[in-house]
This record gives sequence, structure tokens and C-alpha cells, in this order.
Amino acid sequence: MKKIRIGSKEKIHFIGIGGIGMSGLAQVMQRMGFSVQGSDLSNSKNVERCRKIKIKIFSNHSKENLKNATIVVRSSAIKNNNPEIIAAKRKKIKIFKRAEMLGHVVSLKKNIVVTGSHGKTTTTSLIAKILSEAKLDPTIVNGGVINSLGGSAKLGKGDWSVLEADESDGSFLNLPINYSVVTNVDQEHLDFYKSFKNLKKSFENFINRTPAFGKSFICTDDWELKKIISKTKNRNFLTYGFNKKANYQILNTHYKKNYSVFDLKISTPLLKKQTIRKIKVNLIGSHNILNSVAAIALCSYIGVNLKIIKKSLREFAGIQRRMTKVLKFNGNDFFDDYAHHPTEIKSVLESLKKTNPKRKIISVFQPHRYSRLKLLKKEFSFSFKYSDKLILCPVYSAGEKVNRSYNESEFAKLISKNSNVQVILIKDQEDLNKFFKKNLLNNELIIGMGAGSITKWMREIVL
Repeated sequence: MKKIRIGSKEKIHFIGIGGIGMSGLAQVMQRMGFSVQGSDLSNSKNVERCRKIKIKIFSNHSKENLKNATIVVRSSAIKNNNPEIIAAKRKKIKIFKRAEMLGHVVSLKKNIVVTGSHGKTTTTSLIAKILSEAKLDPTIVNGGVINSLGGSAKLGKGDWSVLEADESDGSFLNLPINYSVVTNVDQEHLDFYKSFKNLKKSFENFINRTPAFGKSFICTDDWELKKIISKTKNRNFLTYGFNKKANYQILNTHYKKNYSVFDLKISTPLLKKQTIRKIKVNLIGSHNILNSVAAIALCSYIGVNLKIIKKSLREFAGIQRRMTKVLKFNGNDFFDDYAHHPTEIKSVLESLKKTNPKRKIISVFQPHRYSRLKLLKKEFSFSFKYSDKLILCPVYSAGEKVNRSYNESEFAKLISKNSNVQVILIKDQEDLNKFFKKNLLNNELIIGMGAGSITKWMREIVL
């Protein structure tokens, strides 16, 4: 009998397929048997991963690209004036947000959904590692490249899926949930939500969607989450954190150069009270211990053996752009990190300083979006106190109009004052290379941070 392909008559077109989440979903759907194509202006590694599995990619945005398309999936970064969006509306082609389509794709799986302002990529990756080690062969759709996978997505044969839920446009509320993790809530994506109150309400709605036969795991160390769960209608959750009242309480933390060690006290209604000793994870920093405990809590709750969980954390190979070492030169270590929010920057730098107290830290920061900088200017200015020196790059606009009111020198002065750090202004990638050639000493830690072109700059340093 001839094999019947699901959705064989459909042509799925992804607008902005180069995004990490979009490319991951496109790859999963292609492997499921759908006919997938997409468009993107950049020729990134994500695009190349799609091309490798025969996904047709258009390097422009044009109405002609939709000639055979029957369904459109749009990235949250794509504006309504995009010619492909306009053409799709004129042709009455159904347009889905990424999370909406993801929800359709995994609707028949047992879904673990990870969300939060920070830490969701790492937490998703840790859960995926544990389930894979337990031979459950999960479907994975992540917001970052998992080193052990060599990509951000995988179509598994098992019953489970592990999904990173992007809250940026509210569409994460469309995902089907069995189990979930909420890491924290911070002032992000207010260009969409218009107010922090609206953002917090969306997370409350997310938690309230937890089914009776599932469970939500919530970080009770986060003040905003603490307030949210105090008024949620759905009480079907367990908590984790350093907090003494947490169901999964972190104890006796030790931070080493390349890993962390801690104990975990478990106290839940359904599991035997116990303390797991000397859990080792191949990550540094208190924020990553929290991410690890979220993974432990969820996976142990659904029945994964604790020996498998501990082994998975010890062997975790990390995620690209999360403290990724890109160069070693003359005793200096160069890292690349995705941190682009004040909370993330502070956590990364604090972790580096705790594990390398005698080494000087040089931060290279590229602000991402004028709107974020305007909203969190003060918070950014206090984020670099663990740096010995800050190299401040021009703003990566991510499609926003240049804000003429932004004054780079004034921002540098504010950072210098509030973080007590020397700030050096550079113009471009060439300027950054020149600075390193002239000013590097030895035994320094250099970390590039941001969500834009800074990752390319750090990987192309010439000394």
C-alpha cells in the first residue's frame, strides 16, 4: 500500500524562517512529511540547517514566493507591511503565528511547555536531555541550538514533546499543555503587551490553563511569580527554588570553574520526602541551578529515575550562545552569550566573577532594540558591576527605526556611574578588533553579550 502523507496537498510557507524557533518548527514539519518552504533576508546557520533537509528558501520577501503556498506561518518579528503578509491576506491564505502552528503540530503528543522571561532555553534543553537519556525519544522544539543535537529541533518517535514557549506576542497561550515550567517574569516585550500588568496577566492565564491531569512547576524565588500564583484560580502547581517553602528546595550550593554542585530537598504531596545529595550540573551560576532544578522537579514527577536525571545533568553538553567559548589567545578566553536583558547580563557576569574571582572581566555589550533600551535604561546601567571594563557597541535595531534621541555617550556615563566600570565606545566590528589588538593583556575573560550581530563579531575576532 502506498504511504499516505499527512498534509500532502498543503504547501507551508514560513515568513522569517531564519529565526531559531521558526527554523526548528519548519524542520520538524518537513520531517513529519509536510511540504515546507520559507523566506528570509539573512543566510544564517539556521537557514543552512533548513536547506540541508531540502527545505526551499527564498532570500527575499516577495508576493511571488507565495505562488504555491496554501498555509503561511509568520515570525513575531515580521511586520504587517511585509509584502508576503499583504499577499497572503489578498489571496485569503490562512496565516498562523508560530506558536499556533506549533500547537497544531504537537496536539497529539504529551506536551511539556517551558516559558518565562529568562532561562527557558536552558531549562527546555535540560528536560530534553533527561527524557532522551530515559529512552523516551521526545520531539524537541527549542529556542537555542542544543550542542548534543547540533540543532534546535528534533522529531522524536516517542509520546512526549518538549517545547520552549515564546511569550513575546501572546501566542504561547495557544499551545496545548500537559506539564509546564514557568521560570520567572520580567519586563520584556512591552512593545506588544503595552504594560507590565498585561504581561503578568498573560502568565497568570498560562498557569490557569494547566489541566487537572498535569502540573505546572513554578519558581517561587521570583517575586512577580510569587504574587501571580497567590491569586491564580488553578492551584495545580508545585514550586521550586532556594526558598525554604519551595516543594523542591535548593541547599548547599557550590560553584566550581566549569560546573555547580548542590543538594535538593523534595517535599511534595505525592512523592516521598527526601534529599538528593551532590547533584552536579555542567553549568555555572545560581540561575542555572534554578533551571536544573526545574528540570529535575518535572522529570522526577512524571516518573524518570533519579539516577538517569543525575547522569543527564552531569553529561549535559550545553547550548550555543550560552557562555560559549569561541577563542583562546595569549591566556585570554573569549565567550559569546545571548544575554540582552539587564537581569540576564547581571546573572552571567556574577557567575563569571564567582567562578573566576582573580581574573579581569571585559564585557562587550550590544544593546538590542531602542525600545528595550528606553524602557530599561536605568536597569541596564546597574548590570555591569561585575565587569572590570565594558566595551559598548552601537544599538542593534532589529528592524526598529533609529531613535535619534538616544545618546550613546550619556548612556555610557550612566553605566560608568551606576556600575562603577570603565566604558569604552566603539563604532563597529573593525573598531572592536582594533581595540583588542591594542589593549588586551593576558589571563582576561572577554564576554560578548547581545541578541544581534555581536555573536558574529565575537566569532570573527582577528588578533
